[in-house]
Amino acid sequence: MAIQTPKQRLANEKFNKNVEKHRKFGKAKPQKSGAAQDKPQISAYWMYALLFLLVGGGLLELLSHLI
Repeated sequence: MAIQTPKQRLANEKFNKNVEKHRKFGKAKPQKSGAAQDKPQISAYWMYALLFLLVGGGLLELLSHLI
């Protein structure tokens, strides 16, 4: 192990205290306002586009198997 100066030793102790404090639970996350949490992650336009693609693709598959 390398020789540490007193300044390095103090810095290492400070760092280790901080790591031990956050190790189990992680750092505290900032609280968001209620309005920001209620919004969906993607817009309604993209939600409908994905729904159209999924349902339309499923219907086309059903039609291709029936015909």
